[in-house]
Amino acid sequence: MIEFKNISKVYKGGKKAVENINLFFNKGEFIVFIGTSGSGKTTSMRMINRMIEPTSGQILINGEDIMKQDPVKLRRKIGYVIQQIGLMPHMTIFNNIVLVPRLMKWPLKKQRAIAEDLIKKVDLPLDFLDRYPSELSGGQQQRIGVIRALAADQDIILMDEPFGALDPITRDSLQELLKELQKELDKTIVFVTHDMDEALKLADRIVIMQEGKVVQFDTPDNILSAPANQFVEDFIGEDRLIQARPNIQTVEQVMLKNPASVTPGKSISDAIKIMRDRRVDTLLVTDDAGVLKGFVDIESIDLNRKKATSVGDIMSNKVYFVRKETLLRDTVQRILKRGFKNVPVVDENNHLVGIVTRASLVDIVYDTIWGDSDEADIPDGNKMESMTAKESKE
Repeated sequence: MIEFKNISKVYKGGKKAVENINLFFNKGEFIVFIGTSGSGKTTSMRMINRMIEPTSGQILINGEDIMKQDPVKLRRKIGYVIQQIGLMPHMTIFNNIVLVPRLMKWPLKKQRAIAEDLIKKVDLPLDFLDRYPSELSGGQQQRIGVIRALAADQDIILMDEPFGALDPITRDSLQELLKELQKELDKTIVFVTHDMDEALKLADRIVIMQEGKVVQFDTPDNILSAPANQFVEDFIGEDRLIQARPNIQTVEQVMLKNPASVTPGKSISDAIKIMRDRRVDTLLVTDDAGVLKGFVDIESIDLNRKKATSVGDIMSNKVYFVRKETLLRDTVQRILKRGFKNVPVVDENNHLVGIVTRASLVDIVYDTIWGDSDEADIPDGNKMESMTAKESKE
């Protein structure tokens, strides 16, 4: 879909920002440019929509040379998201979302339909469409920035460090959201970041740049297993221990099945009994069909035991989860570095299928460093849940 042919960008004074790069991106790929400051990653991305024009070479989109196209029309066909979000403060969220469709003279009814559909996809209420950017949090504004780039149904979306200014929790959730939207809508995304964890999580293929040149262009797994040179090795970092276990790649391979759970209609005493029997201090809450709805812990039960009658009265619906096909290295980062005791695992329909615990991940890292233990690689569910309960008490 997008091809760089011998592309160079030389500024006045002879400074080479990009030097003779050749790349080809397929339709529907998630491509991430990464490199140190001044490596040429942002310049390379911005040449795709002619915000920066190449000094030499060709960029083709669907076989057509972009330099032979009207730059304004070209940009209207390519979505663009920046770190500063760029929402118009004097416009409502609705008018921000449909900015490009309005320029393209879409009927108002069609504009409204796409805005309502997209705002639902990012889990924001419809009444936000009538609000102004200043009334939204930074993370909410960033969600609007993402769906604004999708509103005109462009096939290509460029994203210039869009999540760089966000806190880690908000950033994690937006990364998950973006990856799901990209798969669902089959968009080609070209994304710039300086964060290797973000690149490994999002990319189908990664372009690693140094001093204007491409030093490696490959899948995350191939880059981890076979870095091209010392620069790439240093950029990856030594702390990504999970790469040493190529036989274990996804959450599904290490999750504990049959996690302790309860339905909202169960009584508080029923919940306490399940906790006691399973030796855990937290229960995941699912509906009768097994769809994950939230969690309830011993602290909330103790605090509300005199006034609550059912689990649904005191459950929290703010539960972080991962899908079973999520790469394990991403989950390791969240659990071990950000203090989660455990993370529920769901399938594509949000049915609860398992749980990943700190203890199970520590076991993998232990084996990575010191070799396989005498016991099985993945301890049984009861042992893990008991360890999790012990950790939370400590």
